[in-house]
Amino acid sequence: MNETVKLGLILLIITAVAAAVLGVSNAITAERIAELDKITNNQAMQEVLGDAESFKLLDESKLKEVQSASSNIVEVNEGYDASSNLVGYTIKAYTTGYGGRIDFMLGISVDGQITGIKVISHSETPGLGANAEKSYFTDSFKGKSASQELTYSKSPKADNEVQAITSATKTTKGIVEGVNKVLEAYNAALAN
Repeated sequence: MNETVKLGLILLIITAVAAAVLGVSNAITAERIAELDKITNNQAMQEVLGDAESFKLLDESKLKEVQSASSNIVEVNEGYDASSNLVGYTIKAYTTGYGGRIDFMLGISVDGQITGIKVISHSETPGLGANAEKSYFTDSFKGKSASQELTYSKSPKADNEVQAITSATKTTKGIVEGVNKVLEAYNAALAN
C-alpha cells in the first residue's frame, strides 16, 4: 500500500510539471500563432480577391445575417480598391472532406463572379485529397457565376462545372458542397 501511494505521488508530480510546462509554452507561443494565422488569412484574402487593395470585416449584424443563411461561414470581409470602391467579398468558411475539416477562403466580385478559392487548412490524404490546393482544381472555380449551384466533373464542360480531383471524390464533393453553401448565403444576404 505504501509503495502504491509513493508511485501515485510521483505520477502526480510528473503530470503537474508536464502541465505547467505545456501551459508556459502555450502562453509563449499563442500570440505568435495568432499572428501567423492573421498573416495567412490576409494572404488568402489577397489571393482570392486580387482587385482589392484593402479589406474590412463585415459589421456584426450583417455577418449574423450571412451566417443565418449558412452556418459554415466563419468570417466575411469587404474588399476595396485603391479608390475605396467595393470590389467584392472574401468569405472564410469550412466544410468536411475525407480527412475531416477543410477551411477555405472564397472570393466573389460585386458583379457576382467567383474570383478565386484558397484552401487554408486540411487533413486530406497527401497526393489525393491534398490536391485540393493545386491550381488545376482551384482555378476551375474562377469566373463561375455565384448565382448558380456548382457541380464537379472529370471533364467539365458546362458553365457551372468545376474540375474534380482524381481519386478524391469525397474531398471534391465536400469542397463543392461547402462553396455552394457559401454561394447560397452570398445570394441571400450580400448579392445586390
